[in-house]
Amino acid sequence: MNVTEFSESWQQRWQQKFTTPTAIQEAVFEPLRKQAHVVGISPTGTGKTIAYLLPLLTQVKPKEGSQLLIVTSSQELAMQVATVAREWGQDLGLSTVSLIGGANLKRQQEKLKSHPEVVVGTPGRLVELMDSRKLKAHQIQSVVVDEVDQILGQGGEALLLRLLKHLNRDCQLNFFSATATNVLAQIEKLSPKPVTVIDVTTEDRSKGVTNHYFLRYPLRRKVDALRRILNQEAQPCLIFFNQVAELGAAEEKLLYHGLPVASLASDQGKLLRKQALGAFREGKCSLLSTDVAARGLDIDGLSLVVNAELPVDAASYLHRAGRVGRMGKTGSVVTIIGDHQEKEYKKLLKTAGVVGEEVFLYAGHFQKENPETTPVSHQDKISEKRPKKNRNQTIASQDKPRKKLKKTTKRKPKTKQKRRS
Repeated sequence: MNVTEFSESWQQRWQQKFTTPTAIQEAVFEPLRKQAHVVGISPTGTGKTIAYLLPLLTQVKPKEGSQLLIVTSSQELAMQVATVAREWGQDLGLSTVSLIGGANLKRQQEKLKSHPEVVVGTPGRLVELMDSRKLKAHQIQSVVVDEVDQILGQGGEALLLRLLKHLNRDCQLNFFSATATNVLAQIEKLSPKPVTVIDVTTEDRSKGVTNHYFLRYPLRRKVDALRRILNQEAQPCLIFFNQVAELGAAEEKLLYHGLPVASLASDQGKLLRKQALGAFREGKCSLLSTDVAARGLDIDGLSLVVNAELPVDAASYLHRAGRVGRMGKTGSVVTIIGDHQEKEYKKLLKTAGVVGEEVFLYAGHFQKENPETTPVSHQDKISEKRPKKNRNQTIASQDKPRKKLKKTTKRKPKTKQKRRS
């Protein structure tokens, strides 16, 4: 990958955003440009989107129909990839559309009438538009299935097979994933031709530093823990839940306490999700999300991820942790666990190949040292700063004004005086 060979506008854009190419960007550039069928495997946060977009965009010809198709695992990731493709593609005279579920179908059909060169979308909506022949699949020359591990993990193999059957036999098929575990065998079923596997997991040094911590807290009061974390964080953070119901209940309570939060869940409409993600990107609020909704998101400046509960497996944990420590930056992951979950937590992290340590919330800040020297309940350990007491006041006098007490004095009984005779 020789950046100096880019057009002048691309060179300027590159210099504004990057310094040197990452391992995955270097490794796949030439094979993709030469139309090889590539499986690119690289950790989260190493620039996979740019890795496949730049070489493939150079092969697309303006005004010759839809030629590049990118399939993503979520609506949010589709919109994110479409934004990047639109930004770089406009310098080449290329137009990009996003086709996602939950959006107006007729409006998307109208957009396709302009014959965009680049199409980005989710599997279900793409298959629907191909079946109805609104999306001209025979024109497509290259396909990228991004986050293929997540799509397959959601049971999307059958849907991908339906999509790929619409394509010409000589269409270039490419797959990108954060992990090779349980993926390569399934990709072989999807691709009728041999693929070139490019795995830079062990050699990539562009990934930043991610610190892993756990916070012990009664699970029935985890919303209180989230409230304390949000009160002490200067920057917005990303909070993960396993279930949409748990997410909704937590959001309601946090909003009641006046905390700026928004939610991102798979059962929301496109507009709500777009508004929530937009506010989060602008730093206006913290974001509560499920795994599916936040898959592949790249949030610039994000430094803290909180697991409101233990993730279901190591893959889920690594996906969540991958939202921080991206492209050479440092971030932290804090997992809230119950009193009897430490063993389960450490087993999960061992499978994920990382190590976590305990932190405490004290005086509104995280700290690694236990602030208490005597054994007390964890609720006592996690305390907030209180206003300084006036030494001239009692504790009771600080809470509420003292009531004036009526004087009650006993009267001396009157005694009859004897008359002098």
